[in-house]
Amino acid sequence: MKNNTYSLIMAGGVGSRFWPMSTLQKPKQFLDVLGIGKSLLRLTFERLLWVSDPSKIYILTNERYRDMVLSQLPELTLEQVICEPERKNTAPCIAFAAAKILSLNANATLVISPSDHLIINTTRFEGLVHTAIEEANLGKLVTLGIQPTRPDTGYGYIEVESGIQTAGSVKHVQRFCEKPTFDVAQSFVNSGNYFWNSGIFIWRADVILNSMKLHSNSLYEIFCGSIHAYNTPMEDEFMRSAFDAAEDISIDFAVMEHATNVSVVISDFDWSDLGTWGSLIDHMEKDNKENAVVGENVHLFDTSNCLIHLPKDKVVLLDGIKNTIIVESEGMLMILRKDKEQELKKYLETIQLTNPELFS
Repeated sequence: MKNNTYSLIMAGGVGSRFWPMSTLQKPKQFLDVLGIGKSLLRLTFERLLWVSDPSKIYILTNERYRDMVLSQLPELTLEQVICEPERKNTAPCIAFAAAKILSLNANATLVISPSDHLIINTTRFEGLVHTAIEEANLGKLVTLGIQPTRPDTGYGYIEVESGIQTAGSVKHVQRFCEKPTFDVAQSFVNSGNYFWNSGIFIWRADVILNSMKLHSNSLYEIFCGSIHAYNTPMEDEFMRSAFDAAEDISIDFAVMEHATNVSVVISDFDWSDLGTWGSLIDHMEKDNKENAVVGENVHLFDTSNCLIHLPKDKVVLLDGIKNTIIVESEGMLMILRKDKEQELKKYLETIQLTNPELFS
C-alpha cells in the first residue's frame, strides 16, 4: 500500500489570525507555535512518514516559501516542493498535483493534509488514514470527520446518515455544511450525526481528476489538457499559464459538495486546525490558574485564563491580567482580549492602512 501512497502537504497559506508571529514573510506553518522546537510543517511531515515514503511526500506552497520549506525539510528534493505561481485556493493546486503524480504512477493514492493542523495521537491518526486509503481504493472520495466536542462556529460540518456513529467506521456523506451559526452548530452536536470537516482528504489520483471532469470541467481541462507537460522541462511554463487561467475555488466547492461517491471516516484523534490563538490553548500545558505560557522568564501574579507567548530572552512581569492573549514576535506586540479574537482580522486591516510595510 505504501508504495502507491503519496502525501501532499498544503503549505501556502498566510495564517493571519496568528499575528504577530504569523506574517506574510513567515506564516504559522513554519513556526514553532507550541514552543517544542519543531514547526507545524515539520510535525506534519513527520506524521505522514508513517503513511508515505519520504520520496513520495510533496509540499504544495507558494514560490516565496520554497527555501523555507527546504530548510525545514532537508529530506526533500527540489522537485518535491510544488510552488504555486499565485494563490488560487485548494482546488487548482490539488488538480495540478494530482495530474503530476498520476503521470508518475497510474495507481497513486493521495493523502491531502494541511500543514498547520495539530494532531496529538499520531498512532490513531495513522490507523484511520489506512482505513481511509482502503475506502479510497474502492473509488471513493474520502475525508476524515472529527467528532465535535462543542458547537464551534468556525468549522464546516459533514452530515452522515443517522444511527450509531462509531469511531473508525466509514459512513456515506449526506452533505457538507458551511460554518453555521451557534444555534445551528448546537443542533448539529445534539443530533450526533454531524462531524467537523478536518480538511484532510484521501483519494486515488484518477478518481479525483475524474470527479473534477464531472463537477468542475474547466479545472479538469486546464490541468489535464496538456498532461504531457508534467515532469518535463515544460512543466514550469505550463503551471504558470494553468494557474493564470484557473478559477479561485476550494476543493469543497469545486468537487466535494457535488460528488455522490464521498465517504467519511469518523475520527477520534485529538485534533485542532489551529485557526486562532484561542484554539491553541486547549492543547497547551496550563498552570493552576489556566494560563498557557511559552517563554522562559514570564512571572505571573494574580493572572488567570491567559495565553502568553513571548521570546525566550524577554523577562516579563504580569499582574492582574485576565482572559487575555499576549504575544510578542519580531518587535510586534499583541495584547488582545480573548473574547475579541474574532475581531483580529478587522484590527489588522486598520493597522495595514497606516503600516503597509508590515504586511508586504
